[in-house]
Amino acid sequence: MSSEIRVPALGESITEATIAQWYKKPGDAVSVDEPLCELETDKVTIEVPAHVAGVLSEIIAKEGETVEVGALLASIGEGQAAAAPAAAAPAAAAPAPAEPVSAPEPVAAPQPVAAPQPAAPASAATQDLSPAARRVVEEHGLAPEMIAGTGKDGRITKEDAMQAAQSGTATASAAVSAPASAATAGASIAASGHEERVKMTRLRKTIAARLKESQNTAAQLTTFNEVDMSALMALRSEYKDLFEKKYGVRLGFMGFFVRACVTALREIPAVNAEIAGDEIIYKKYVNMGVAVGTEKGLVVPVVRDVQDMGLAEIEQAIGNFGRKARDGQLAINDLQGGTFTISNGGVYGSLMSTPILNMPQSGILGMHKIQQRPVVVNGDVVVRPMMYLALSYDHRIVDGKEAVTFLVRVKECLETPERLLLDI
Repeated sequence: MSSEIRVPALGESITEATIAQWYKKPGDAVSVDEPLCELETDKVTIEVPAHVAGVLSEIIAKEGETVEVGALLASIGEGQAAAAPAAAAPAAAAPAPAEPVSAPEPVAAPQPVAAPQPAAPASAATQDLSPAARRVVEEHGLAPEMIAGTGKDGRITKEDAMQAAQSGTATASAAVSAPASAATAGASIAASGHEERVKMTRLRKTIAARLKESQNTAAQLTTFNEVDMSALMALRSEYKDLFEKKYGVRLGFMGFFVRACVTALREIPAVNAEIAGDEIIYKKYVNMGVAVGTEKGLVVPVVRDVQDMGLAEIEQAIGNFGRKARDGQLAINDLQGGTFTISNGGVYGSLMSTPILNMPQSGILGMHKIQQRPVVVNGDVVVRPMMYLALSYDHRIVDGKEAVTFLVRVKECLETPERLLLDI
């Protein structure tokens, strides 16, 4: 008796997904809760697990197909996995010598002819490739077994394949385990020159559409300031070991920025508001979105009710979301309900940027790289660790005075961290 695997509920307002990749192939044994395939929605990727143990008997929906909630993906039957193919039979033994024939002169024995080697079996790595990664591998004639995968469970991502193609170290001709033959040479596909055309993922399409919608809808403006990070860096350096020992989480800068934004949002509530029709909704709580970059695109998990959280709770929540984002384990609810967003381009080396609003929010704070710069302090030129801050805001709700005041309050809280402790 077979068991059906169907597309699970994907969350509010999400009705379909794209099959990013299958982790198993027909005939493979599966255990309960073992991931079978990965679905990509507008917001997150979701793994579909097996709810029974058995053998994957049939795959109905192929990689790259769009499926709706409840659609049949595959079926699992009873039994054990198909046995591995028997090892290739050894080369045929040399034929028995013929009856001796009298000859006036001895004849030299013929040289033995090497038996043809069996074709190398298809690599398991090729079967686990996503459509994008497989396309790069085929176009550049790469050997998957020569590529180090950085994806989940060591899987090869498109970026891994592109890097191998650029370095030239994973070509099929360089692979020792894949001997060249006329068949493999004919099957390899030549590189496509200076261009590559790859279909956009659902996540990338959604990011593009929403960012453009944000620009077309809101009256966006960005104001800048800079903050001297000396006091905050000294405080973190002095207490980070005690903090980690007590709370089991590292003391980073993000917790301080979140707390500073909460203080500023209380004073300037318009930055924590949104437009709904002809009304403005002022939020009495702060659900902080923290932008996280993944190999598949930007996602913004939301830490809820941060106004009631301490530094340790904030750092723990952000750390948990970071791990879930890297492992592709974010749920739909993790990405909904934000009222304000922080984006940290500094981790990638950005010195200054103008972040785009995450609609329908009316404000987003951009953090940037900490850089040693000369500044004037009490008439003297000194070198300090400085960071540029950028606040992009919806000018339909937030006036220039409010935006500047908000950013100044954030600056004051970071330059004098004791204000955060005293809540002033």
